[in-house]
Amino acid sequence: MRVVSGIQPTGNLHLGNYLGAIRQWVAMQDSMTDGDDCLFFLADLHALTVAIDPRELGANTIEMAATLIASGIDPTRAILFNQARVPAHSELAWILNGTARMGWLNRMTQWKDKAGKNREGASVGLFVYPVLQAADVLLYNATHVPVGDDQKQHLELARDIATKFNTDFNVELFTLPEPLISKAAPRIMSLRDGTAKMSKSDPSDASRINLVDSDDVIVQKLRKAKSDADTLPETADGLEGRPEARNLVTIYAALAGTGVDAVLAQFAGQGFGAFKPALADLAVASLGPIRDRLTALLEDRSAVAAILDHGADRARTLAAPTLRAAQEAVGLQI
Repeated sequence: MRVVSGIQPTGNLHLGNYLGAIRQWVAMQDSMTDGDDCLFFLADLHALTVAIDPRELGANTIEMAATLIASGIDPTRAILFNQARVPAHSELAWILNGTARMGWLNRMTQWKDKAGKNREGASVGLFVYPVLQAADVLLYNATHVPVGDDQKQHLELARDIATKFNTDFNVELFTLPEPLISKAAPRIMSLRDGTAKMSKSDPSDASRINLVDSDDVIVQKLRKAKSDADTLPETADGLEGRPEARNLVTIYAALAGTGVDAVLAQFAGQGFGAFKPALADLAVASLGPIRDRLTALLEDRSAVAAILDHGADRARTLAAPTLRAAQEAVGLQI
């Protein structure tokens, strides 16, 4: 089993990022046995598809790597690197651009959503980045790729590209990756609006818990989090139509590693005046050590960069045979 996944290096990660993605990566890493591989990369090349501040990209890459390590990614057990340090990603993407079809890319839902009505003004990179995503996983012959609902279409595209390449050039080169969908990954919503996802783009900092927030700030945000006047029900069915209540209970369950029904069995009949302090205590206990380790890691950014360099060395070694075989298949090796 070989798992490959990437995440864009954006700053200021929050509780939703941690519970929805990062903690799932840690669980995958910890479940690997001898002979299995986990490759996690910072997708800095993908970040170039939209407007960026060049001064921030490198800093965000280091901060994202430090966040992953602080959250439990172990560079001795998983391969952690940034995409740009492994040129084979972009080299294979260019080869695969000859295989991918315009019609396939035109059907990508995220292209339509992100470009909107300004398709003529969108970057070429925004249009073709699903091909780079395909290269990201096919390069390592990934057997499984963690995906959310919004990425299933892109994994299907990677499988289509792999199949067409293998057929066109009469090779058995690329493995067709399978989706790895974690049913345990919770959907964390805004603390101010239970119908909207927690997001760093929300103008209100009170809408999210940042992984760098102090204990006091975490407590204050959860105390002021939107809820309702009703008591907590005995079962999850009783949360229907109560998005803010459901969100706070979901956060508690995720941090505690238990189910919503188990949380409600503990707090049924109690109001949020009792529940919020318990949730705040749990959040501080869970996130405080991550914040403290992250702060310590960022005091020596060169050490974090060295970890990424080592991971890139390992990734380049794994990628080289596949890239060479792809070059040979299309006649680039003479």
